Amino acid sequence: MSTPVAPSMFGPRTGLLSRANPVVKLLGALLITLVIVVSADPVTNAVALAGQLVLLAGVGLGPWRLLRLLWPLVVAALISGWGTAMLSPAGGTVLVEVGWLTITTGSLAAGGAIALRGLAIALPGITVLLTTDPTDLADGLAQTLRLPARFVLAALAAMRLVEVMVTEWSVLASARRARGAGGRGGPVGAAQEFGGQAFALLVQSLRRATRLAMTMEARGFGAGPRTWARSLHCSRVDVLVGTAVVLTAVGALVVSLALGTHRFIWQ
Repeated sequence: MSTPVAPSMFGPRTGLLSRANPVVKLLGALLITLVIVVSADPVTNAVALAGQLVLLAGVGLGPWRLLRLLWPLVVAALISGWGTAMLSPAGGTVLVEVGWLTITTGSLAAGGAIALRGLAIALPGITVLLTTDPTDLADGLAQTLRLPARFVLAALAAMRLVEVMVTEWSVLASARRARGAGGRGGPVGAAQEFGGQAFALLVQSLRRATRLAMTMEARGFGAGPRTWARSLHCSRVDVLVGTAVVLTAVGALVVSLALGTHRFIWQ
């Protein structure tokens, strides 16, 4: 069970993090996410985000490269922060007041905290995705965490088909335009075109999933105990990555507690 080439839609996975045990990265991402989710103060989120950026920069994923890869995530975080700033009732000095729109220093701080929190929560999972081959992750889940092989292999097949669906979407769009079914003007036409193309992709996905399930059953997937071509072992890289992740998560809590700003979501 080995595929040395990563999906092209994510690019080649190289560097220190790519050599770490996928389970170590997954558990580390869950730890950082848990700390951020249970903490509602911006200091914890900011320190956790800064620690993650430092860790990524140390393994070759600098801020500019991350920005090129994750700019939709940054845009989504800015939009959510701006929406919070417009709707938040937090007081303070009025900065902008145009009709019903009133933005104060308090609402702007609340919007910034929401944007920061969104980035800090999303970055651990994105990091695992960018630095982990799906086959390596499946090996780790089955061998280290002892998850059922049937579930792991089905999840692996689903992840491998993500790129196929992206390619199929482009092919469907070209085919519909070649047949004269695309290119309608106006929002109603665009919505109809999107709906028709999405339905066609759904039908193709169901057919592909059915064929894949029958093929896996014919080859004995899930019929009994399985063997694995590669055995995963912990190394110095795993110790370094695990230590850095724990320091990031614990450091975020320690800094916010030391400054007296830490607040749980239920407080």
